[in-house]
Amino acid sequence: MSSASRHEQKSCVVIPAYCEQRMIRDVVQHVLKFVQPVIVVDDGSPDRTAEEAAAAGAVVVRHAINMGKGVALNTGFNYARQNRFDYLITLDADGQHDPADIPRFVEAYERTGIPVLIGNRMGALTNMPLVRKWTNRYMSWLLSRAMKQYVPDTQCGFRLYRCDVLPFIEAQATRFAAESEILLHIASRGIRMDSVPITVIYNEGKSKINPLRDTFRFFLMLSRYYRKSNRSRRP
Repeated sequence: MSSASRHEQKSCVVIPAYCEQRMIRDVVQHVLKFVQPVIVVDDGSPDRTAEEAAAAGAVVVRHAINMGKGVALNTGFNYARQNRFDYLITLDADGQHDPADIPRFVEAYERTGIPVLIGNRMGALTNMPLVRKWTNRYMSWLLSRAMKQYVPDTQCGFRLYRCDVLPFIEAQATRFAAESEILLHIASRGIRMDSVPITVIYNEGKSKINPLRDTFRFFLMLSRYYRKSNRSRRP
């Protein structure tokens, strides 16, 4: 497929969100400057996340209860496939991903056709909290070993997926480990991936990632993946 034909493809942005009434309006309005439509998957928020997203111009898909980021991503993926989008971009609702970086993903995709592009924050670590910095580096190193290919920032949720790969990457993990599991599925199927350098904004909001709890869930996901892979190799 030529870069000219990729330029004409239909795209959307998917934003999983939980209790982000403070930031979601600004995030959606900024994203809409670069890509339309924006699909916000409100993951059972008890606050006004859904209302603020809709007021900003997003299409809102709501979960009745909180089910986790992995499930919210799968809901967004299914929406994109059902509505025949060619590719989608995911980013977080908390304002830590700069929508001004969206054109970097689009340019890289249109130029190369690589079906999975992952944001790379590792070139802009100055303001990253120390615990997050070392956790990201360690998990990226560990996951790259498991995938047998190097991805510098496996924990980054700012990504581009071509929609024809979505049926192969649905994760079983429901929380933040889902994004790591998605990369394992991509690597196991030989789907090409690459990285795109991005900036990152650390605002005053508290991160929903719990370093201990979510690292534990990451190892549970990795163990489950290895067990399943080993079973599939047995005669």
